[in-house]
Amino acid sequence: MTILSIILWSVLVLAVLVAAGFFARAVVDNPRDDPNIGFLAMVVRVYLRLVHRVRYEGLENIPEGRSPGRLVVVCNHTAGVDPMLVHAVVPFDIRWMMASDMRVPVLEPFWKWMRLIDVDRFHSDARSALEALRAIRRGEVLGIFPEGGLERPPRRLLPFMPGVGMLVKKTGARVLPVVIDGTPQVDPAFASLWHTSRAHVRFMPVIDYSHSGMGSEEIAHDLQRRYAAWTGWPINTVSAGRSTFAEA
Repeated sequence: MTILSIILWSVLVLAVLVAAGFFARAVVDNPRDDPNIGFLAMVVRVYLRLVHRVRYEGLENIPEGRSPGRLVVVCNHTAGVDPMLVHAVVPFDIRWMMASDMRVPVLEPFWKWMRLIDVDRFHSDARSALEALRAIRRGEVLGIFPEGGLERPPRRLLPFMPGVGMLVKKTGARVLPVVIDGTPQVDPAFASLWHTSRAHVRFMPVIDYSHSGMGSEEIAHDLQRRYAAWTGWPINTVSAGRSTFAEA
């Protein structure tokens, strides 16, 4: 082996080691310091770019750091892929509230891994409200879809549940609104995972209601008004089978 070959192989090995180091750092550097979470996040980002060709706006509005304080991420609900679209680009972990009837049994290990908060959307649910309140007060970021179900027909907002206002009011949490559009309009919700789309996700400026003087219902109505203005979509007055959260 010539000196030139040795140099070339050395450079190649060094390049591989450096690339491996960057990959390992990217995998480990996540809100839970969990390599499994980090690897999954990388796979999800590639999936979203290839399958849903997602386009983001307003990334500068996302609070920085792994611990942004008391924060509720509020999203309109278009498809089962919505949480992935949001989670893929924020620097902090999000505990999502999810309808218990949507919790597919075969994916139970995944649901537990994601530490979801189950919601009974057909009855008043004080248990899930208490768990959500405790999570926010511990400094965990909560993710919620205040419509309580998928927007059907598409591009028509469902009335926002007063529970979102209660969570914000009782904890003093700031709100990071996220507007989602362009996802696969298919049913059931998780069928969107294997349909292509051109998803569009907008992060709006953070809202602080702590000094607004608004009550729980007023906060929910104000958020609904803002979403109607941001999207230009009408509000569907039909909202069957949705939990309103019992006061906790």
